[in-house]
Amino acid sequence: MIELREYKGHIRNRTELCSELGIPSDLPREDLETQIILKAYKKWGEDMGNHIYGMFAFCLWDENDGSLFCMRDQFGTKPFYYYQTRDERLLCGTSIRDIMGKKGFVKAVNTDMLQIYMSLTYVAGEDTFFKGLKKLMPGHWLRFKEGELTIKRYWTPQFRPDNDKPLEEWADEIHETFSRIMTEIKTSDETAECFLSGGVDSSYVLAMSDAEVSDSCGYDDERFDESGLAKKTADIIGRANNRCLITPEDYFDAVPYVMYNMEQPLGDASAIVFAIACRATAEHTKLCYSGEGADEFFGGYNMYRNAERYGDDLKTFYVGNTNIMKEDEKERILKHYDPDVLPINLVKHIYEETESLDPLTKMSDVDIQIWLEGDIYLNVDKMSTAAGLEIRMPLTDLRIFDIASRLPSKYKVSDEQNKIAFRTAAAKMLPEEIAFRKKLGFIVPIRIWLADDRYNWDVKAKFNSEAAALFFNVEEINNIFNDYIGGNSDNWRKIWTIYTFLVWYDEYFVKR
Repeated sequence: MIELREYKGHIRNRTELCSELGIPSDLPREDLETQIILKAYKKWGEDMGNHIYGMFAFCLWDENDGSLFCMRDQFGTKPFYYYQTRDERLLCGTSIRDIMGKKGFVKAVNTDMLQIYMSLTYVAGEDTFFKGLKKLMPGHWLRFKEGELTIKRYWTPQFRPDNDKPLEEWADEIHETFSRIMTEIKTSDETAECFLSGGVDSSYVLAMSDAEVSDSCGYDDERFDESGLAKKTADIIGRANNRCLITPEDYFDAVPYVMYNMEQPLGDASAIVFAIACRATAEHTKLCYSGEGADEFFGGYNMYRNAERYGDDLKTFYVGNTNIMKEDEKERILKHYDPDVLPINLVKHIYEETESLDPLTKMSDVDIQIWLEGDIYLNVDKMSTAAGLEIRMPLTDLRIFDIASRLPSKYKVSDEQNKIAFRTAAAKMLPEEIAFRKKLGFIVPIRIWLADDRYNWDVKAKFNSEAAALFFNVEEINNIFNDYIGGNSDNWRKIWTIYTFLVWYDEYFVKR
């Protein structure tokens, strides 16, 4: 007998899989996806992940050979953790708190991860902030049998640029593939809304979907407020738009909630906004679309334009989308610093895999394997789950990535534009003013709010707490804060990264 013990996700190609595996297609979703996983395991075993399109992390108990078999999808859209106890049992699942509550788990801080976190602002690689607790990495499976743990990689990003196709043909392939995926993203009896920033990714998803309502965030400060742009976009596409107004009070009040439900610290300031947006959206729907994945696949970040200039030097410093603190500064700030614990070590294998490829592809692959899993997808999963909202990301799909993996870099970025082929595809559904709108990013006024005594009182308190003294040279981190207050606004990300760690530590090691 084979039993599905834990599963989180959404399978897109369920119609084809039902036909191939002999499963009635009219089963309720939970039963249907359970049957797909069980029968796919029986038919394909450890290769089953290469037959499933969608988002998934699961654990099977195979009574036939007395083993646990666990698998995580190719991009890591759903989390999965495991922990070996002293008596050689395996605790595993999609929730760290669930694992912590099981017999044999010993709670202790992994201080090495703090050193990585201070640079990246998120938890990268297989280790976590809990000593001994590890992540099953994207595209990997795990088998645990008679006290022995085996982990293997079943999928690795492969890039084979095809320089023979013209731009318009690439755009056609993107659009046709995306159109097919949108027919799979939900069933006819489900109703979904769509997050909308006004950028091309979310606008394209909205335009291609049957969602009648879009959801956006905004601020009173017009310098940071994109909600007007989102409303204009929704009007053009012909959909309604809900605006969630976020005040600084809302933002700072939500930080403990976010760090607790994230289960690990995350120094991405937009995560707080996203959490508030999820709670607001969950008040009127339980299913929402979001546009993650396209930037990393198709060259969406402005820094990608510098790829050629970086050249072979990339492998000496590029560790992903964020790198806010250098080693000399961390050595000065941290109570415990290990010169062998370096962020660049996390990506050496990626540079080995992409040795013969161009610099842009190398940057993209680092972000796909490290940044997306550690920051973006974790945020989407944890904050939506906490709010009781399900989010599906149609642009994160193996078939979309397959196109991106063959797309030459010249159709990803130029000196003037990013996501060239993707925007050209989106222009088939969107006016050019939206399809080719300049990327603005997910802007948060935290740079301004952190300097305001009405809102930063808890930051000051945490920086001078007993917990801070355990990990940091308190005088040094206060120097960073005072330098920021004195006018060095670039310090805000360092402050936020330290603060989010301290809030997380308070939630998991002080209060509980």
